[in-house]
Amino acid sequence: MKTVDFFGTSVSRLIMGDNPFNGHSYVPEIYDGEEMMDYYTAENAVKALFEAENNGITACMPLATDYMLRVLRDYRNQGGRMDIVFQPYPAIDLKINVRMMMAMDPIAIYHQGTTTDNLNEGGDIEKLRENIKILRDSGLPVGLGTHVPETVARSEEEDWGVDFYSTCFCNARRGDEGRQSGFITGETKKLVFRIEDRHDMFDVVQSVKKPFILYKLFAGGQIFYDKDEAQVRAAIYDAFKEADERIKDTDLLCVGVYQKYKNQMKENVDIFKSTYA
Repeated sequence: MKTVDFFGTSVSRLIMGDNPFNGHSYVPEIYDGEEMMDYYTAENAVKALFEAENNGITACMPLATDYMLRVLRDYRNQGGRMDIVFQPYPAIDLKINVRMMMAMDPIAIYHQGTTTDNLNEGGDIEKLRENIKILRDSGLPVGLGTHVPETVARSEEEDWGVDFYSTCFCNARRGDEGRQSGFITGETKKLVFRIEDRHDMFDVVQSVKKPFILYKLFAGGQIFYDKDEAQVRAAIYDAFKEADERIKDTDLLCVGVYQKYKNQMKENVDIFKSTYA
């Protein structure tokens, strides 16, 4: 597995996300969120983490919910070794959540993306800076999550004080500006990820020297609509290949998996490795 030096830690270029663990489905016509939550018991979530590790994935990027913190504790207690890059859970007070995260010895923390976007759209940059300061007090490398390419540019121009960025390939805020995170409101919404947005994010990635962790490479699975198995594999290959050609050597890719029907983790890793063949 190709690796990246991420602030002194050697991390696999491909890391694991956890949206399916939390029932966050962006393809409800294929797998809905309730089904994902039913499948991802703590036991099955731990199995998925070990499957990632066994396939050469060395880091994961979880949301710091009570559930995921419990899953990660079980994983570590069973000998799991993957490093953790945390994003806070907005429903928990940030200072309290940081203390909860630090108990798991993460290698980095980043400011949750929808929270970033909501504060930026509302003009509350002071609150955003305060949050970043709370994360900075952890002593860890601090990142900024966002779904909007222009937000990265503004952060750089105004020096919001972050070390890396965690960004979505697709601008999920377009037409949704000012809307609070569903983590806070409890509201379920259908997001459409426009794969063509990736060109704007690629341009930003190339223009900023700091490392990026990029997610929604497969548009939350939406690039797989109306495709058979061979076409799905081809789409995965093309997405990995394009990303590798357009991101920097210091950047990482994050992908979530749903393991109920097939070993998506192994499939992703095998295809990812084949892009370097």
